[in-house]
Amino acid sequence: MRFSLKPYLPKGLFERSLLIIVLPVALMQGAVTWAFFEQHWQTTTARLSESVAGEVALVVRLYERDGPEQFDALANLAFATTDLSVEYREGDTLPTTRRTAFFRALDRTLRSALGAELDHAFWFDTTRYPSYVDIRVQVDGGVLRFIAVRDRVFATTGHIFLIWLFIATGLLLIVAILFIRNQVKPIRQLAEAAEAFGRGQDVERFKPAGAREVRRASAAFLDMRGRLKRHIEQRTQLLAGVSHDLRTPLTRLRLQLALMPASEERDAARRDLADMEAALEEYLAFARGQAGEEADALDLTALCETLADDAAREGVDLELELEDGLTASARESALKRALANLVSNAAAHAQTVRLSARRNGSRIEILIDDDGPGIPGDQREEAFKPFSRLDESRNANRKGVGLGLAIARDTLRAHGGELRLEDSPLGGLRARVSLPA
Repeated sequence: MRFSLKPYLPKGLFERSLLIIVLPVALMQGAVTWAFFEQHWQTTTARLSESVAGEVALVVRLYERDGPEQFDALANLAFATTDLSVEYREGDTLPTTRRTAFFRALDRTLRSALGAELDHAFWFDTTRYPSYVDIRVQVDGGVLRFIAVRDRVFATTGHIFLIWLFIATGLLLIVAILFIRNQVKPIRQLAEAAEAFGRGQDVERFKPAGAREVRRASAAFLDMRGRLKRHIEQRTQLLAGVSHDLRTPLTRLRLQLALMPASEERDAARRDLADMEAALEEYLAFARGQAGEEADALDLTALCETLADDAAREGVDLELELEDGLTASARESALKRALANLVSNAAAHAQTVRLSARRNGSRIEILIDDDGPGIPGDQREEAFKPFSRLDESRNANRKGVGLGLAIARDTLRAHGGELRLEDSPLGGLRARVSLPA
């Protein structure tokens, strides 16, 4: 099984850009830090520790040679030549406890140097005094205590290097975050404007910004949005004219049929005329979409209750299972028309129709279930095509011209939602509507 880092990598452009900048810098600084401590700092510290350890060993050997009687002269000589402060503690023993320095490498280096130079038991403390190191060596009759200047034992510039390294890294990270955020912001605004336009909303204040390539993409989006808006306006005006031109002769035909004597031919002509008017209205509704209506905060729970009241007036007993407080940004008339279309479609082919609404994470789901004959799985996508009429088992648009589901799906997608057909627990068809909360 191959291991892949892809699932663990960030998905956002901001996070990826930051990773591209920060990761190489972090690797480079890690390499520099390792080289500094491994090749320079530790080597320098080892040399200093070895030097002090040699001086301590020399003083110990001179003490053993000359004895306690010459200790004062030896101490003065050591302080004058090596800056080591030496104290003889007669009858004393080495401490049994030891405190470890934060950088344990310091203790390891000094312990190794003293162990290589001394044949006696020793003890040291690098933490008690900030500027000094306490070294004690067990000798006959007592303990020799050495106080060495810390700068002579260790290279003390290591922490300064780390501080400057962390400061430089922090400044670089802040600059990278500010720069990348300013570069990503126009892309995010472009994506938000495109999503809003896809839902039928318009972002009038959107302007091209950012890098040259992002500005070109933004300008192309604005050109495309302008062309689509002009196309929609022209289509709406054209259909309004077609509606006016067709309604006039249809009205004359209806009046002419009303003046004709009753006959089977007249009744058939009236039915044909009614079908023509229904087809015209349905086609206009499909082509017109949601033009002219602005999105606003909508109480979906109240909307579903209104649908139930409207269905009851038409003789449909609609079962409700609703959560309280379901709201979404939507065009009330368009969304109500789409849901009413689904409810009426279910009621036309079933005895029991259930409407339920619930929150599912960041989405709101509206389910319309029925106990009718349903639609076979391989024909459900076909049912969404305009002017599609399913004649087998269930005619999804028996009363129209095959635009009901197409209008509903087009409306829901314009709201950032989706419509899917599934098997219903009631045995028929389920229409699952998903909308952003």
